[in-house]
Amino acid sequence: MNDLYDGPAQGRGARDTAWPARLHVVTGKGGVGKTTVAAALAFALAARGQRTLLVEVEGRQGLAQLFELEPLPYAERRLPDAGVDVRLLAVDPEEALLEYLELFYRMGAAGRALRKLGAIDFATTVAPGLRDILLTGKVKEATTRTDDSGRRVYRAVVLDAPPTGRIGRFLNVTAEAAKLAKLGPIKSQSEGVAALLRSPMTAVHLVTLLEEMPVQETADALRELTALNIPVGKVIVNCARPPLLAGASRLTQAELKRGLVAAGLPDDRRTVTALLSEAKDHQARHALEQELRGELDALRRPVVELPLLPDGVDTAGLQHLAELLRDAP
Repeated sequence: MNDLYDGPAQGRGARDTAWPARLHVVTGKGGVGKTTVAAALAFALAARGQRTLLVEVEGRQGLAQLFELEPLPYAERRLPDAGVDVRLLAVDPEEALLEYLELFYRMGAAGRALRKLGAIDFATTVAPGLRDILLTGKVKEATTRTDDSGRRVYRAVVLDAPPTGRIGRFLNVTAEAAKLAKLGPIKSQSEGVAALLRSPMTAVHLVTLLEEMPVQETADALRELTALNIPVGKVIVNCARPPLLAGASRLTQAELKRGLVAAGLPDDRRTVTALLSEAKDHQARHALEQELRGELDALRRPVVELPLLPDGVDTAGLQHLAELLRDAP
């Protein structure tokens, strides 16, 4: 297991001190933008000319949708026109099982025959634990893979992982399998993945919005991962919005009316009343967000805030988010 703690491979240079792990697991409640954050983190880690692998395992083809590509095959492909060396991989459990059977049991032809009979699909459907073992096993293989000279193939691997409600079971399945298996490849493979996920090579980053449910799930996931001895990295607040009325503790209709007149805008009663209502809603929302920031600070993990992208998520937006992540403390 020494290769789990050997630091950067020779010739690769020092790791980024802000993101010292080699396997970065990105999770969050559904809808918080964890795929976008995972992609931006992959861009950030690859910014120094070092190859990074961005992996998804949920079968959603979220990366293909994000980058407006055809559905990704079970193969590592370089992201075109990205300006950095980011490779994409959508891990398919059936293909991972065929690869596993060939690697450990030399059953390539037999495995393909089983697939035609539907046995592999049946096995990965009725045994979701097996499915997660295969998925995490492939991620581990990519993370620790070396070339003929013994150098790491990837500077880092970023995993767009299942949501926080399932992340503990997903990452802990190999530890449970290692306890059940007495010997053989399944036991050794499971032990290897479990060790990687509990080593300094791994960090689980929790993505949230400044909303009550995502923040609560972030806190719950942190407690669960800590109990499983799986290292947690940063809390990443996505889509943060700056306060528009900073310093305005109490607005009045008269103040709004004067401001509208000065700006040459309509200042009738209906407009002033509606604008005042929106301003109060915004201030209440900002106050709640400040409370939620306090709850996140209480988790005692580094917190990074990423802004809402007004023009949507495109390559330029991802590069902007990557710059912010790269400069994170």
